Amino acid sequence: MTGRYVIHLPVAAADLARAKLLARAAGRSLAFLARADLGGITVSTEDDQGVRHWVFCDRRLDGGRRCALRADHDAPCAARPAGRARG
Repeated sequence: MTGRYVIHLPVAAADLARAKLLARAAGRSLAFLARADLGGITVSTEDDQGVRHWVFCDRRLDGGRRCALRADHDAPCAARPAGRARG
């Protein structure tokens, strides 16, 4: 079989806010991987996995990169969260 494979990694959290926080941390820790698509990270309840909540904004920036802010951010889209040093 050829094509792409997607990794599904179930991790439990106490509530939606904590699940999103954990998903953001996990996503950012893997951001160095060229194939990691942070814009595709979602969370759901264990019993209703068809209802998903976006973790990161999915908008494209100039140059093809995706916005790295939370899905529900109010600030202008950015390649990295405010206050995070480059390097």
